[in-house]
Amino acid sequence: MEHTLSLSELQAVRADFPLLERTVRDGQPLVYLDSGATSQKPHPVLDAEQDFYQQRNAAVHRGAHQLAEEATDAFEGAREQVARFVGVDEDEIVWTSGATAALNLVANGFQHASLGRGGAQAERFRLGAGDEIVVTEVEHHSNLIPWQELAARTGATLKWVPVLDNGRLDTGALATVVTERTKVLAFTHASNVTGAVTDVAAFVNRAREVGAITVLDACQSVPNLPVNFHELGVDFAAFSGHKMLGPTGVGALYGRREMLEAMPAVNFGGSMVEVVTMESATYMPAPQKFEAGTQMVAQAVAMGAAAQYLSDLGMEGVLAHERELAAEMLKIAEIPGIRIIGPMDLEHRLAVVSFVVDGVHAHDVGQLLDNDGIAVRVGHHCAQPLHKRFGAASSSRVSGSVYNTIDEIARFRESLKGVRAFFSVD
Repeated sequence: MEHTLSLSELQAVRADFPLLERTVRDGQPLVYLDSGATSQKPHPVLDAEQDFYQQRNAAVHRGAHQLAEEATDAFEGAREQVARFVGVDEDEIVWTSGATAALNLVANGFQHASLGRGGAQAERFRLGAGDEIVVTEVEHHSNLIPWQELAARTGATLKWVPVLDNGRLDTGALATVVTERTKVLAFTHASNVTGAVTDVAAFVNRAREVGAITVLDACQSVPNLPVNFHELGVDFAAFSGHKMLGPTGVGALYGRREMLEAMPAVNFGGSMVEVVTMESATYMPAPQKFEAGTQMVAQAVAMGAAAQYLSDLGMEGVLAHERELAAEMLKIAEIPGIRIIGPMDLEHRLAVVSFVVDGVHAHDVGQLLDNDGIAVRVGHHCAQPLHKRFGAASSSRVSGSVYNTIDEIARFRESLKGVRAFFSVD
């Protein structure tokens, strides 16, 4: 039986998040149900960033003085913390400014290889007319548009795996959509709209059958369930700091060692070079060859602290708590006129629930909930094609985290009933 967070553990967790103590809208207690967009930050994360600036702020990998040594140790120590958290080796983690930057880094690596950069070892990344890039219909724009652009620049064809009526990906379509011409298979680990967790093994196995490279968007999964990229078998994976209790402006790209070694560099400048002449330059090994310029050092240190915080909680317990929250969220289906976009069962899903209120615009739903102190996301959630598939221009979304309680979900449900009553749509 999975261990879920006890009441005392949950109270201790909530005490770590100072923002949760504030009130909004005329003194209403805040109910924050928008962690799928960005999570709140616990004291250990806030303290880690402040401590870096107050005690060891210096450029990393450059100075011989004590502050530089301490800053470099903290920076690389955070890389090790994050790598351990997602089950990989520290030289397989590349710091980026976020998951969007990480996904663009990989797409740009393919483009540079397609232009002939990177030598013979980059051959596997080269694309041209007749090659295929496959994504899915549920992707966040950050894991769709870079591949659209790559296809346009290289002449490759963009294809996608469809989504079923229940909000889950049609893994049966992999056999026909992914072909011998497929060079890239990019897909989400967990949808930021439906909350559905992807059958990663089905995608990885099909990619291996045709020799395609896999790219995983792990933004929603890394903060909410146990993740081990080595065990998942993907070639690349992107995730962000701000969704996993860490700061904004930092994220990470996981790349299998041999992939990072073979992929051409895409950003150029200081800190990633070995020898530079007026005619040419040679580059450091991965991951440094992808980390040109001054990095987001304090934020990386704080992201490491976030990884440690979640590790100390225990990700099995975090996942069990997610399922409890999801079960309570899905009860909104009992309210007349509420349509949920995504699975109605708890199997392989997160506490991310998007819904449409018949006859009421999503922005009006969000505003009325906000009047009761309840913060939710409204709009298309950077997934317009998925909303079009389900006949909705926009939706409202609740998403939970380790600090949310069952009572908060109950408050949200009652407030949502009030939205229906306010518009008299029954």
